[in-house]
Amino acid sequence: MSTTNTLPANTASQGQERAHRMTHVPRRRLRWGRPIVHLIVVVFMIVWFTPVLGLFVGSFRTQSDSAATGWWHALIAPLFTGYNYQQALDVIGIGPSLATSLAITIPTTVLTTILSAIGAYALTRMAFIGRTVLSLLLVALLITPPQVTLVPMLKFFDFTGLNGTVPALWIYEVGFTIPFGIFLVRGFISSIPGELFESAHLDGASQLRTFISIVLPLSAPVLASLAIMQFLWAWNDLLSPLLFLGGSSVAQPLTVNVAGLVTATGGSQAQLMAATFISVLLPLIILITMQRFFVRGILGGSVKG
Repeated sequence: MSTTNTLPANTASQGQERAHRMTHVPRRRLRWGRPIVHLIVVVFMIVWFTPVLGLFVGSFRTQSDSAATGWWHALIAPLFTGYNYQQALDVIGIGPSLATSLAITIPTTVLTTILSAIGAYALTRMAFIGRTVLSLLLVALLITPPQVTLVPMLKFFDFTGLNGTVPALWIYEVGFTIPFGIFLVRGFISSIPGELFESAHLDGASQLRTFISIVLPLSAPVLASLAIMQFLWAWNDLLSPLLFLGGSSVAQPLTVNVAGLVTATGGSQAQLMAATFISVLLPLIILITMQRFFVRGILGGSVKG
């Protein structure tokens, strides 16, 4: 009897010891791994933030100081001036230039987000002839270099009279980004449980009602991340405005004017840094304030493709 009672007791103690080892080893690894992860994140933050800090500090230095020493010398012997911003704003013409950048970026972002959501929902939840062919065509468009489409689109805009207008940039940038947007949002919509769509169908909801009441609210994170990416791409685009707006009476966007500032100011490094900081300020604010939605949307879209 004593042997019989001892065996279960030993087995139970071994099981407890094994469970204790299994639960504490990962915690120990996690305890040691967390500082390493934090250290890597801090290193990435320093690497990412240092150029922005250098740009910001250098934009307030005098031209002679910028030409003689690096921006970090301003932290030791600070001598700042706002003259660079005054000159940059005079040369760029910040009002019309900013208006053109916003006129290009905001409609492009809104149209890309809405059309990508509609296209992704149709390819995921609606059955129609040619759906597979359309999906393969979108994948092919993902790997099409944008330079290939520049000349044909320029001829098309010349033929339609849109060349030199802002809507030409809407058409080009929305059409170029929609394949990626549909690909990204489609993965997120595919991860929504099918029971929700079946319940909506049993309740008599139409496709439009299901799209507005179920798909759009649940896809808000990935749509927000797509909107952020499209905003940054359209805002920072230099080639398309230079090609489709060049020579027109429309004020050039900030990127084109900043690029032309090198010639206009004779290569003044301090003024160029001030103009560059003005052009990146709005995207920087959007990226910092909405990075939580950006990460959540990208991770949600990568769950299921």
